[in-house]
Amino acid sequence: MVKLAISAAAVSLMALAGPVMAQNIIVVAHGQANDPFWSVVKNGAAMAGEHTGATVDFRAPEIFDMVAMGQLIEAAVNQQPDGIVVSIPDADALGPSIRRAVEAGIPVISMNAGADVAAEMGALLHVGQSEFDAGVTAGERLAEMGGTKAICVNQEVGNVSLDQRCAGFAEGFGNPVQVIPTQNDPTEVQSRVRAALESDPEVDTVLGLGASLVGEPAVAAVEALGRDDVLIASFDLSAGFLEAVSDGRAAFAIDQQQYLQGYLPVVFLALHAEYGLMPGGDVPSGPNLVTQDAAGLVIDLSAQGIR
Repeated sequence: MVKLAISAAAVSLMALAGPVMAQNIIVVAHGQANDPFWSVVKNGAAMAGEHTGATVDFRAPEIFDMVAMGQLIEAAVNQQPDGIVVSIPDADALGPSIRRAVEAGIPVISMNAGADVAAEMGALLHVGQSEFDAGVTAGERLAEMGGTKAICVNQEVGNVSLDQRCAGFAEGFGNPVQVIPTQNDPTEVQSRVRAALESDPEVDTVLGLGASLVGEPAVAAVEALGRDDVLIASFDLSAGFLEAVSDGRAAFAIDQQQYLQGYLPVVFLALHAEYGLMPGGDVPSGPNLVTQDAAGLVIDLSAQGIR
């Protein structure tokens, strides 16, 4: 709560002071171009640019590719911006590029992925959620709801943050969990979820790691099989998955408020460049469980690319 209060105070100061002098801030994210989750992060960063007067350049590889992402960070360093925002799904692959930015005197804030390694790389702070702890929360809740055997569907194999989600889920669930790897393709996800349920009728719980790419196809797979006994939950939000939660066809969504992950680092870096201001610690943007009673309230915001 203290960290969130600091963040709110920083944003309030920015609003009172008016737009700062134009700063150049580069955001390098790992999210794939076809993932709606990352469009919300980008929307947040763009809005922060409008609110501060900063120029925000949002960059990401076309596919989940750590070599390409490292090259994007290197290119950003060469441009000597006033700040760099970066996600860190693979510390070993991206560490050298991030440390080069810090050594060059460029302020770096990490967001979304990398909370456990950001400080050792020299990042000023991290905006995001503990993926492992969020997984534990999801597992505990689904076990309380009666789940006894589960699959955790990973649509981006190699992303350490997603591995942490499944590991936390297994710990919190306390019952058998099988990780199902897939490609970032809703059609394949639906097929793999359906196959897993058909091959093992004892599976009664499905956790997706992305709402639009996994959560929605998982709901479709379960409905196609007529399995109304299967509990379905997903990380992150989409209008379609929230509708399933609101209708009782899915249990809940886990919201990390990725709009804040795009918005706050840009605001912090703009304030830092202009006034030398910076919060004193990491900012937890989640997790927040969106259950049936709250789902309807955020459907429109999700469709607008804000939630």
